[in-house]
Amino acid sequence: MSNQYEESGLTAAYDYGLPQERIARVPAEPRSSARLLVDLGTSIADSTVADLARWLRPGDLVVVNDTRVVPARIHLTRGSGGRVEVLLLGRSENGMEALLKPGRRLKPGEELFIGEAAALRVMDVVGDPSNSAARLVEVLDEEALAAAGEVPLPPYLKGVSVPMERYQTIYARRPGSVAAPTAGLHLDRPVLEGLQQAGVRVVAIDLQVGMGTFAPVKVERLDDHEMHSERYEVSRETWEAVVGAERVVAIGTTVVRTLETVALTGELMGESALFIRPGFDFRVVDLLLTNFHVPRSTLLALVAAAIGGRWRELYRHAIDHDYRFLSFGDCMLVPVGRP
Repeated sequence: MSNQYEESGLTAAYDYGLPQERIARVPAEPRSSARLLVDLGTSIADSTVADLARWLRPGDLVVVNDTRVVPARIHLTRGSGGRVEVLLLGRSENGMEALLKPGRRLKPGEELFIGEAAALRVMDVVGDPSNSAARLVEVLDEEALAAAGEVPLPPYLKGVSVPMERYQTIYARRPGSVAAPTAGLHLDRPVLEGLQQAGVRVVAIDLQVGMGTFAPVKVERLDDHEMHSERYEVSRETWEAVVGAERVVAIGTTVVRTLETVALTGELMGESALFIRPGFDFRVVDLLLTNFHVPRSTLLALVAAAIGGRWRELYRHAIDHDYRFLSFGDCMLVPVGRP
């Protein structure tokens, strides 16, 4: 596949053969035992996340996303006794958005129950009723929803069960995401302590990850893809640290999108629908630690924007050397903006 094909903006340029056996079904234990592919520009090094500090240098600033995943998949009942599966998508300006199954039969104002207690009230359809599956819902009993909720794992992990805390980063703080910022799942206390001892500072931003992060790109050209929007917040102290850092190391694509959004807009809080793809001019991030992503995805397009067509060589190396892919898989450390 040529660079010319990639530069054409075709979604097919970000396809690759992912063997099913390369998809991780369980997370690495301990967290930092996950493998780390390091892109050295002219060569590739095979390492582990436990040795992350070795690949950084004093003065680097590591930025993590401290969002916390909410138990977003919930089974409720209608007043008539019928069962409804609810997937909370996150908060918007108009309230909480959710996918309801079955959804078309539910009328605005209908209440859904956990046991005898009403927990949710169904409201309006989000956006155009002819093509929107999302609904606004009103939370009536937040504690009951949290107690009954399940980990909202990605669709390709159907049938997998993990404890809620294992689908959280160890520094998860602010509830709001329906998917984990998975690159951060690899970091544990020894890694963070090792970074500190190496003179590397760690700061946090918050981006509430939505289910749109798993949405496949179905259009032929990337320019025609409608990017999902996610709420973010960056403290002034964190942004000042970012601006003053020698190198900024983003732990995950959500951190990249957040920091580059702030650099573009000057807004420390808001919603980002930034679609980073080849041709994007990175203003902030110098290094990216990220998992291996689904073919034909916006996440893979972001990686290609960072390192150009070299992503194919790195992915080929990862497949040939038995790296584990996707949310519970291994990761790689790559330079940004120097394809």
